[in-house]
Amino acid sequence: MGKRALMIIASRNFRDEEYIEPRRILEREGVEITVASSSLAVSRGMLGTTVKPDKLIQDVVVSDYDAIIFIGGQGASEYWNNLTAHKICKDAIASGKILAAICIAPTTLANAGVLSKKRVTAFPSEASKLRAKGANYTGKGVEVSGDIITADGPSSAVKFGDEIVKALI
Repeated sequence: MGKRALMIIASRNFRDEEYIEPRRILEREGVEITVASSSLAVSRGMLGTTVKPDKLIQDVVVSDYDAIIFIGGQGASEYWNNLTAHKICKDAIASGKILAAICIAPTTLANAGVLSKKRVTAFPSEASKLRAKGANYTGKGVEVSGDIITADGPSSAVKFGDEIVKALI
């Protein structure tokens, strides 16, 4: 496929299957994956998966990727008010890249100001935060709104990965 995707994980407590399943699906289709985080130390998922990030989020160049994917889990809240993460979101939208987020990670996109008037979903605890930023929260498992793909959590991780692949083709 020749496409490149950036997966952004929390420095700790990302949600394992929200990382594992989309990565497996994307790699099966030939997408090259780079993992970024706020630390280069090994990150441990909520269920024990370990991942060594390839780069720091402050070193991300959005134009190097076709898709930017924010992974959820308890730790994802570290990006909610992170100005670097917000810039990545804005740059992705401005340059027509796929921007995806799952679980509580869509709150980062909302806080970056890129979800206004978009159909989105997220873990139900985030609904009011997304609505407060102008998003049309639907509560579906996966929602595609233009170049933005959101999902509600671990049970939608496979469909989330499938939708990202569809958007990249």
